[in-house]
Amino acid sequence: MEWNVVDLGNGVAKLAVSGRMDVQGALAIDPVFNQLAAEKPNLIVDMSNVSFLASLGVRTLVMSAKTLSAKGGHFVLFGLQPAVQKVLTISGLNAMIPSVPDQAAAEALVAK
Repeated sequence: MEWNVVDLGNGVAKLAVSGRMDVQGALAIDPVFNQLAAEKPNLIVDMSNVSFLASLGVRTLVMSAKTLSAKGGHFVLFGLQPAVQKVLTISGLNAMIPSVPDQAAAEALVAK
């Protein structure tokens, strides 16, 4: 699992994630999500290079979304691959965690 963090200003961080959020990938990226959710009020996540999302990866996303929501922040995913989108839809998390097609839409959503 690889990642890159960019501070977009105005309290927004973008986390670009690449690889599989299987058990190993989720364990590797979990501390990054936790740190960003604790430090930034808004987090947008580029999932365009994530090909697989397992239950532990879902947990990572949910915990970050809850942390940010509790402080009045936003957590938005963008660029979801069809397999990842399917996991979020089947699990019902698409109602809790917003997902949009691209970065511009994600930035617009957190600016509200």
